[in-house]
Amino acid sequence: MASDPGPEQHDVIVVGAGQSGLAASHHLSAADIDHVLLERGKRVGDVWRSRYDSLRLYSPARYDALPGLPFPADPLTFPTGRQMGDYLEDYVRHFGLPVRAGVAVQHLRRTPDGYELSTEVGAYLARQVILATGPFQQPYMPAFAAELDVSIMQLHSADYRDPDQLPDGPVLVVGASHSGADIAFELGTTRPTILVGHSHGQLPFSVDGRAARYAWPLMRVVMTSLLSLGTPIGRKMAPQVRGGGGPLLRHRKADLERAHVERIEERAVGVSDGMPRLADGRVLDVASIVWCTGFRPDFSWIEPSIVQDGGWPAQERGVVTASPGLYVLGMPFLHSFASMLVLGAAADAAYVVSKIRAPTPATTTAA
Repeated sequence: MASDPGPEQHDVIVVGAGQSGLAASHHLSAADIDHVLLERGKRVGDVWRSRYDSLRLYSPARYDALPGLPFPADPLTFPTGRQMGDYLEDYVRHFGLPVRAGVAVQHLRRTPDGYELSTEVGAYLARQVILATGPFQQPYMPAFAAELDVSIMQLHSADYRDPDQLPDGPVLVVGASHSGADIAFELGTTRPTILVGHSHGQLPFSVDGRAARYAWPLMRVVMTSLLSLGTPIGRKMAPQVRGGGGPLLRHRKADLERAHVERIEERAVGVSDGMPRLADGRVLDVASIVWCTGFRPDFSWIEPSIVQDGGWPAQERGVVTASPGLYVLGMPFLHSFASMLVLGAAADAAYVVSKIRAPTPATTTAA
């Protein structure tokens, strides 16, 4: 009987094969560091394909490429979520990156020699681990959503695809950040639509407007350098962005007005007679609700805990301070505003990989 070869071992394991994980893999390959990527999805890019149909990236194609492979679209156009998903899949094929799809990491435990990762298909060992699981982990809805009348259809933005999912009648969109504005704008053309929630400002022009074509080089500098944890304004903005409160980038207040979206700054705080109630006491009679209330991070599967206030890892530009050899990518405001956009993935990944310790001769790899 053949002996059990034991857990598969690598110098580095990357958890997640989205844009951040693939950028890290590219840099690890360039440094000739043995590694593998574990992706829970059955197909690379499915996180992008599963978003709402009208989604377009907030940066033009010229800024959406990962290292070494241009994005296959007009540089001035804004790719759809499906195009981005297909690009990531092509990126893996183009560079032959070592992605293991359909492998969900259930538990990560620190060991004397590094880390052990438990999955349904077996255990993995690594000296160092890069967490590139992204910010869209646990869809969040307020507890009072369960008290609403059962006749009201409720969807989280993670499950929203297009207006045809919703019944006829007024719709309430809760959450006035990026996805909330996008979805309310789309719904406003098909039915009475109300968008509620505090605003967090907006760009002086839409990211895909004519003015933005000339301003994008400057905007890129602002997003990557001025709005960073190295500046006072960046440090002030970071908690707001991590909480899901970014400024409006594409569909701004004037655009929402033109789409006949009723904009109310009050928050939805409870239920009265089965209907949603706002902070000022108003009760809204609606047929459906789309909760654009964001996501909550989930790092409960990591031992020992690495989270701080807000549920995000305690880290310094992607280096987890409390757990040597552990790194994180794809986190909102990891280093700058651009960290949550595709255009920031490559720079953040390059920095983290530069901190990876070089493999030692004693390191072994089991196929």
